[in-house]
Amino acid sequence: MSSHDAGSAPHAASDGLGADPAPRWTPIELMAMVLGFVVFWPIGLAILAWKFWQRRTGYRGDLRSFADERMDQMKTAFPFGCGGRRDMTQARQDWAQTRWGAFQSGGFASTGNRAFDEWKSAELARLEEERRKLHEAQREFADYLAHLRQARDKEEFERFVGERDAAKARGEAGWRPFPDSGERAN
Repeated sequence: MSSHDAGSAPHAASDGLGADPAPRWTPIELMAMVLGFVVFWPIGLAILAWKFWQRRTGYRGDLRSFADERMDQMKTAFPFGCGGRRDMTQARQDWAQTRWGAFQSGGFASTGNRAFDEWKSAELARLEEERRKLHEAQREFADYLAHLRQARDKEEFERFVGERDAAKARGEAGWRPFPDSGERAN
């Protein structure tokens, strides 16, 4: 394999200075840069800047592997904002715990003052209970609204069936949006 091969494969040849040259442009990278300039010039400029950065740092991967690595880093850093499927509260707690050591044993890290820590734990427990009550009330209200929608849909359907049957009894072909006689069948 020569140093002129495209892609992210390691190069066997060296430039004589002890460092391997950065990978050459792949056809996909060239196409992405050209299309980037044609469609929206900052995209092409960003790809060009990335290639300069790649050459300067010696990064061996291609544009796609670079994007995949960065997306994995974002998913790890922000699980609740990049497609994580766990409960939002749990995801936020896990993120805070890994970032700041928060939520250890039911609260933040100890201050060293036992009285303050006990008061803080009691307040956090009270707030968590209030949050749970609010969440439960929100769920009950959503269930209530769903029940109202279902009842309204059932009433509208029954009204349609009644009007359609009444129209057929009058000898009409079926339901009509505006009855000529001004009567409504219930």
